[in-house]
Amino acid sequence: QGKFTLLRDTRTDGSFLVHHFLSFYLRAGCKVCFVALLQSFSHYNIVAQKLGVSLAAAKEKGQLVFLEGLKSCLDLLFGEEEQPGQPSPLQFLSSFVSCSGSASDLRALFDFVRVSLTATAPDSWKGPVLLVDDLSVLLSLGAAPVAVLDFTHYCRMLVCCQLKGNVVVLVHSNEDSEDEENELVVTSLCHHSDLILWAQGLATGFCKDVHGQIKIIKRLSLRQAAEQDLVQIYQYKIQDRNVTFFARGLSAAVL
Repeated sequence: QGKFTLLRDTRTDGSFLVHHFLSFYLRAGCKVCFVALLQSFSHYNIVAQKLGVSLAAAKEKGQLVFLEGLKSCLDLLFGEEEQPGQPSPLQFLSSFVSCSGSASDLRALFDFVRVSLTATAPDSWKGPVLLVDDLSVLLSLGAAPVAVLDFTHYCRMLVCCQLKGNVVVLVHSNEDSEDEENELVVTSLCHHSDLILWAQGLATGFCKDVHGQIKIIKRLSLRQAAEQDLVQIYQYKIQDRNVTFFARGLSAAVL
């Protein structure tokens, strides 16, 4: 409890980590607020069903609060309101539509998270969880890096410190990228994360038996200044219903 986990991917798709944490926390009986900015609800639901979890059932009983970012963006662009009288969590996009002001205020999105995770009695679920897929989309939509970092900071203080829950965030990164704003956000989040799961594509290119490698960084230095971070590296292969992990050099292609 009280941990901030950063999911980072480079030259590969790290969404399999998002699906893992989503199904894991729902099976554990946690209250989950899922800010899904990359895919539709039906996409996540189909993958979750393969993992033995029904997102529709979780939504119906109030365990899952799902923000479908794609639909919210379209509603704002075409001037429609999901719930009349209530501001959209992605209200910062309205500045582009009306051409008034800068799109830098993510307060409405934070309010959505706060209300979603504090609306029910604390004894109803085992613990609150915020899951974001993925944070880089906010930058693509025009949010300033400082606003994105402020949003993650407030979410971490609310969920991890006050509610003793967990925050899991996915970001895309490319060390050779010219997107300085995105790399600034990624670097800053790495410094404040308790755990970093970094999925990386193979430097040698495509391999049918090895889809990539994952670097697990346990930020021991975040809790104790004298400690060094613990780093472990595994390779993985994504299958239809699970992911197989193994030490480097022990894949089926080698053995």
